[in-house]
Order: sequence, then structure tokens, then C-alpha cells
Amino acid sequence: MKTIDITTNTSNINEILALAVKETVIIKTADGKEFLLAEIDDFSQEIELVSQNEELMNFLKERSQDTKRYKLNQVKQLLNNQ
Repeated sequence: MKTIDITTNTSNINEILALAVKETVIIKTADGKEFLLAEIDDFSQEIELVSQNEELMNFLKERSQDTKRYKLNQVKQLLNNQ
């Protein structure tokens, strides 16, 4: 994995994308935010990257704990009442 600080690096987007083809790239902004850039060439790789998103994984875990279920006619009724 390579980190590029775009406040001090003069690489253009094409150069950064070329790097991302070879390895995952972290792009760091002047305010300290970091972004992950990776080529997605197959579904398993995409799943691996998504599974590393802690915020998303926590959200999905929280959602999976919800045991309340609705029947289709209940959903239709709820939507019609809005």
C-alpha cells in the first residue's frame, strides 16, 4: 500500500491511477482526510475492500439485530398511509 500526500506531491490523477493498478493507494489531503483508491477487477476484491469498512460493517451488524418483520400487506398499508 502506498500513501500519497497530495499537498506535497505533484502527481496528476493519471499517475495516481496508474499506481492504483499496481497497489492500493491512500490519498491524504491537506486537512488530514484519507481516501483509499484501489482497482476493482473482480467481485472478491471488492468484497474484501467493503468488508474493511468498519462503519459499514457496524451498520450492517446493527441492522441484522433487528428481529421485527413485516408482511407485504403491512408494508403496502404503511406506504399508503404516508
